[in-house]
Amino acid sequence: MVWVITFLVAITLIAGASRIFRNSERRSYEETAPIGTVPDFHFTTQEGKTLSREDLLGKVWVIDFFFTRCPGPCPMMSSRMAEISKELKKAKDVRLISLSIDPEHDTPEVLKEYASHLGADPDRWIFLTGPQHVVQEFTTKGMLQALSNADPAAPVHSTRFLVIDRQGKIRIARKLDEPELVQKLLMDIGNLLREPITQKPFSTVP
Repeated sequence: MVWVITFLVAITLIAGASRIFRNSERRSYEETAPIGTVPDFHFTTQEGKTLSREDLLGKVWVIDFFFTRCPGPCPMMSSRMAEISKELKKAKDVRLISLSIDPEHDTPEVLKEYASHLGADPDRWIFLTGPQHVVQEFTTKGMLQALSNADPAAPVHSTRFLVIDRQGKIRIARKLDEPELVQKLLMDIGNLLREPITQKPFSTVP
């Protein structure tokens, strides 16, 4: 019995040491090849301010595509973003971006009310709108995501979350229906935050 107890204690200690070692390894980062580059843009936030690609350089950010009248996946997407935002309250170099693909309805005032219902901190979670043709081109040609306004009342859009690095490179795309999506996105963000900064940020997010 004594040997059995000793053996179990040893196994427990080894397992604990292994966990500590794995946690210490999390200070390193995994390199992933970019899958695209975010093009220049100038959109309007829920606060009525202008946000550009340059403003986000030096930050790690996640973007999704939604619209406030969406009866389908958008509420779930916003819920996932809210979970991420809650976990990243102390992460100064992270931003969450939600771009409306129904800008004719989703004015800054509408987006501000929508963001308020979600309890979104405007300094961390930014909702964007802009001219329809600009949103269309940015989403499809720039970010390589699906978007169709064949039915203006029910546009079809991507439900992917794109993770962008400090240099404005699209590094990861994750689907809404992925298991443990929030945990995976948090790990993606952490990994990019640990990457060495090779360029001095051009500016900061207002």
